[in-house]
Parts: sequence; C-alpha cells; structure tokens
Amino acid sequence: MKAGVLFSGGKDSALAALLLSRDYDVELNTVVFTAEDDPGTVRDAARMVGLPWVQRTFDAEFLEQVVDMVIECRYPNEAIQAVHRQALEQLCCSYRVVADGTRMDDRVPLLSRNEVQSLQDRTGCSYVRPLLGYGYREVDRLANRHFIIARGQTGTIENGDYERGIRNGIRMRGHDPAVFFPQDHQQSLVLSRRSSRTEEELV
Repeated sequence: MKAGVLFSGGKDSALAALLLSRDYDVELNTVVFTAEDDPGTVRDAARMVGLPWVQRTFDAEFLEQVVDMVIECRYPNEAIQAVHRQALEQLCCSYRVVADGTRMDDRVPLLSRNEVQSLQDRTGCSYVRPLLGYGYREVDRLANRHFIIARGQTGTIENGDYERGIRNGIRMRGHDPAVFFPQDHQQSLVLSRRSSRTEEELV
C-alpha cells in the first residue's frame, strides 16, 4: 500500500519516511505556497533518501491567509498549525495512508487527538506518526545513523519547512519576519545517505 509522507528535506521527515518504507510504498510530498518556489534542495534530499518525490502547491490565496494570521497574532504558531493541517488534507486526497515527522516533544505543528480523529473520520485515511514515541535526542541519534545532515538557523538552510515560505510571504508584505518568529530556530537538510558500514560504526 502507498503512504504519502510530508517531506521538508529535513532529518525528521526523512527518518519517518525511512521507517515507514519497511511496510509501505512511500512517496515523499513537499507542499509549497507558490508554483514559483524552487524546492531544488528538497528534491535533492529526496533523491538521497532514495524514495519517490512529489511537489504539491497550496491554493493561491492560502499564503495571504496564513500571513494575515501571523501578523494578527504577532506569533507564528497558529499559522504553522493551519498550514500543517491543510497539507495533510491535501495528501488525504491522494493516499489512504498519510504521515509526517512530528515527534513526541514537538509543540507546533502537532495535531491533537481530536484533530487526528476528525481527519481520519472525514477523509477515510489513516494518519501515521512514526516518530511520535521518540524525543529529540533519539530522533537525532537515529537520523545521524542513517543520513549526513546539514544544520543551521532558519534562513541559512534551504529546506521545505513551512516557516521558510511564511517568512517570504511576510517579507513580501513589507514586514520583517524576525519580529514575529523566535530568534533561535534550528533547521536541517539531508545531504546524503550513510553507507551500511558507517551506520554500524555509529551504533
């Protein structure tokens, strides 16, 4: 059975996809705000993970709505949560099983139990979160075992994270994104797979 996994190019979604690939035919999915967005580095990361990759686009007016939410709230959490829900809804139109890389200690984006139940009831899809029982430390260890990863502050790492697109939308409105987002936010990007021998040495 096919499973569509939301994929930013980072370590969490890459690890989730790798774990699911043992039991499903996994396709990586990156959802962007505009067709002009260049997800080249994400496409490269998908190739390094070794799984098929699909690019999808949100409705044209969605970015404006998301930027409005950030400016009104003066904080991005509600907007990021809304983007994640919409991305999952999109995947449910194409797959019976959808998944992402949310972890046990994530705060945003993270669907509540009621939101998960609503998504599954409305769409008939199964929503799977392979990393939900793992905290940051173990996700980091396992990701390092399987991948070579670049890390850095948002804006220095060209991945497909929602925040990057939202920041660009805020900037196009003439606002400084730094006013609305926390200063210290680390991002990651998969550069390549490690060889089996290297994985064994890291255990």
